[in-house]
Amino acid sequence: MPLTSLLRVVVLALLACAFSVQAEPAPPSAGALLQQMQRAYRHYTFELSMVRVRQGSVEPIRFSHAVVGNHELTHYIYLNGRPSEYLKRDEAITFFEAGVDPYTLNGARLPGFWNAMLAMNVARVLESYDPVVTGRNRIAGLPVQVVRLAPKDGSKYGFVLWLEQESGLLLRLDLIDEAGDPIEQFMGVDLRLHTEPPAWLRKLAQADLPAPVDVTQAYQAPQQSLGWAPGWLPKGFQIVSSDRHQLAGTQQSVDYMMLSDGLVDVSVYLSSPDLPAGQQLVRQGGTSLLRVLNDHKVEVTIVGEVPAETARRIADSLHPLAKGISE
Repeated sequence: MPLTSLLRVVVLALLACAFSVQAEPAPPSAGALLQQMQRAYRHYTFELSMVRVRQGSVEPIRFSHAVVGNHELTHYIYLNGRPSEYLKRDEAITFFEAGVDPYTLNGARLPGFWNAMLAMNVARVLESYDPVVTGRNRIAGLPVQVVRLAPKDGSKYGFVLWLEQESGLLLRLDLIDEAGDPIEQFMGVDLRLHTEPPAWLRKLAQADLPAPVDVTQAYQAPQQSLGWAPGWLPKGFQIVSSDRHQLAGTQQSVDYMMLSDGLVDVSVYLSSPDLPAGQQLVRQGGTSLLRVLNDHKVEVTIVGEVPAETARRIADSLHPLAKGISE
């Protein structure tokens, strides 16, 4: 073969290799996978059976979604123990809980960090969590991509998500501590994708439910600035609600603040002292409940999915607003 022909063949081969490398699509980023997860949840008709594991207890749950006619439905039900069931139909959520008459709220959110993950504002959450694709695995017999949400400081828990490779649906979600050990876990065990909504979901689309009430009408205490403010909050957290109201079933008046980083909510209650000096701490899975009498002789209660030390630090930082808020 003449030298010029050989050179032409070599050049063409190199160009072909370069084109094939350039044409190979880059793997999706962790942020893109989170957005795909949320689109998949709204798009697919499915039933996911899973278990919630915390502190040695195992709670079976069924999580389902469908679009029936003009209605988008999400159904979330605990299958053992005291009845707890939630139906989201379009933007209204009906709560079915033991000992309480069913009620429907507009503007509410399905409970738990599983549902918070599916409804989160991804851009806001990524301001205080670093997303990392950590590899592939299998859940419920299906291949998954694994994404870790690592908090940008050590005062919050992290999350690990297992996303079904083809659809992007969330199949497993772990709440993890700073060492990476799971504290609480939602584990999918059986995923059923449907081309048409099951008959029981079609019935729910037409079910007669309690008339919806706007959240602002259900909780009638007006938003107001309180005489207290936190001097420190974990990265990404801010005050999203504050009011003064009476606790249900009691005549006790409390100052209330809701703190959130867009994924985790923390409730703060301040009231007249009803316990001796010291503190009471209860943990259930990732949820900490801390009651403490602070230096100002005010009882502070912190409830949320944060480490106990973070709850203590928030409680210790609360001070009269007249002293100003530390940045």
